[in-house]
Amino acid sequence: MDANARVRILANDGSRFASAEQRLKELGIKLPKPPEPFGTYEEAVQTGNLLFLSGMLPTEGHSAKFTGRVGSELDVEQGRNAAQLATLNFLAVARKQLGSLDKVTRIVRLGVSVATSGDVRDQLKVADAASDLLQDIFGEDKNPCRLVYGVASLPLGTPVELEVIFEVAA
Repeated sequence: MDANARVRILANDGSRFASAEQRLKELGIKLPKPPEPFGTYEEAVQTGNLLFLSGMLPTEGHSAKFTGRVGSELDVEQGRNAAQLATLNFLAVARKQLGSLDKVTRIVRLGVSVATSGDVRDQLKVADAASDLLQDIFGEDKNPCRLVYGVASLPLGTPVELEVIFEVAA
């Protein structure tokens, strides 16, 4: 099914487009338990109608599921899988903070840091895994602006770290 077909699934009553929570169910996505902070900081801070999330890593429990740099220890597909897990983690934190992802009115910004070796130039492909998942859940009309960095190292030795800013309903 193409991207447009995926986001056009109607609610069960046929009256409107499916909500983010309905899309998660339709896609068979179960969000993980929200990760706990790895230091002295808050995972999420809301000010007004903006929700800022701290950098999210591809972790399960309190340890990294993926470690290494794209281009040496990991290939691009493994980097994409890490980005998807980090995305699920930040969605779990957002749901915990908001009570429901249906309160997200817009994804304002997505920042993606990708740990790479040498002259790797596929950071965009890794970042697209996060962007594609967000689009599948929230729809094209909520696509964020995005910034992608290639870096030498990330916390816990992970290949990717994501940060996000959401606009949320009051």
